[in-house]
Amino acid sequence: MAYANTTRAVQVSASDRITGIFASISAMLARRRIYDRTIRELRQLSDRELSDLGIARSLIGEIAREAAYGK
Repeated sequence: MAYANTTRAVQVSASDRITGIFASISAMLARRRIYDRTIRELRQLSDRELSDLGIARSLIGEIAREAAYGK
């Protein structure tokens, strides 16, 4: 059996790289804002309200990480 492979050299311009860097930074900052907002909103809830939602106060950081980063 024979295989043929073709490789193309792709040149990425400096402006494309800079645009990619800014897009990455923007996405990172957006995720951080989601994390901070989730932490802030959950910390404002009383223990009773958190209990009604099934959330322990000790899990707020984990929940915020999952909301922002999906992990």
